Amino acid sequence: MPELTRRRALGAAAVLAAAAGAQAVAAPPASAAPDPHHGGPESFEEVYRGRRIAGRPTAGGHHHGGGYGVFIDGVELHVMQNADGSWISVISHYDPVPTPRAAARAAVVELQGAPLVPFHAN
Repeated sequence: MPELTRRRALGAAAVLAAAAGAQAVAAPPASAAPDPHHGGPESFEEVYRGRRIAGRPTAGGHHHGGGYGVFIDGVELHVMQNADGSWISVISHYDPVPTPRAAARAAVVELQGAPLVPFHAN
């Protein structure tokens, strides 16, 4: 049996790392569209501090929210879901919250009665 050398050990480690990387690349991506039946955010609509807030799945995948739209008084609030599952908005970008509803509520608080101006990300 051949002697195990540092060169052979490093070569074997490189082969294993390459194989693991190939499997990760070949794995089918998880769907980015929220699905309330599979852990995605639920739709909501309510009046919060005098403002109508709503959230629902949207058609198209161009949103950072993965096909989920949040609206304040009918104007879309740009939201994004982080890798850890938390949500941020263009209004409260540095204060992640657990749900899109919480992002809408945080934005209403930050707006202090001011109207939400549409934000075009592209």
